[in-house]
Amino acid sequence: MRLLKKLFENNERWADAVQKQDPLFFDRLARQQSPEFLWIGCSDSRVPANEITGLLPGEIFVHRNVGNVVHPSDLNCLSVVQYAVEALRVTHIMVVGHYGCGGVKAALEQNRFGIVDTWLHPIRRIYEQRKDFLDATACQEKKWDKLCELNVIEQTVALVNTTPVREAWNRGQELAVHGWIYGIRDGRLRDMDTTITSLAERDEVYQKALKAILL
Repeated sequence: MRLLKKLFENNERWADAVQKQDPLFFDRLARQQSPEFLWIGCSDSRVPANEITGLLPGEIFVHRNVGNVVHPSDLNCLSVVQYAVEALRVTHIMVVGHYGCGGVKAALEQNRFGIVDTWLHPIRRIYEQRKDFLDATACQEKKWDKLCELNVIEQTVALVNTTPVREAWNRGQELAVHGWIYGIRDGRLRDMDTTITSLAERDEVYQKALKAILL
């Protein structure tokens, strides 16, 4: 507590306030977590999953990384997804990007930051695939917004293609995957119309979502 006393004081006030409002809250939380939702989002400190969705601790399972990337070789992300789907039995997974994402901007501007460059490769690939469309966008900020949106769509489909999600559907488990984007400037979530509830829906939903952006 030598350097971060304020955070401990904040925590004490928060815990006291919660317990005052609901004396049994922490007792219930300690016994079990049974969230309905898994949030896969960006590590950006301005995008707190619980606060944005108005949910309490224990109501949403969270995984975050730079650029909300879902990569088939990322054992951390895949382990979170498998645990959420198989052990916690979540029924909704949201891939949530945000406007003003620094990781997306780095990919867009081809900036180099060392180790994180490897992590951002999937977003750079999206930019290269849609380069003609994005470079034709006159406003640089609009171009940035569009790549943030495209990244949400691509990462949502990447999640659908993971083994834990596909196996859940194969055994008849109820599970929906969604792509959302959050506005830093207004605090609003926006649905990217990429809700997928089975592998059979994947391609049609993907193409419709892309068409809405690329037109």
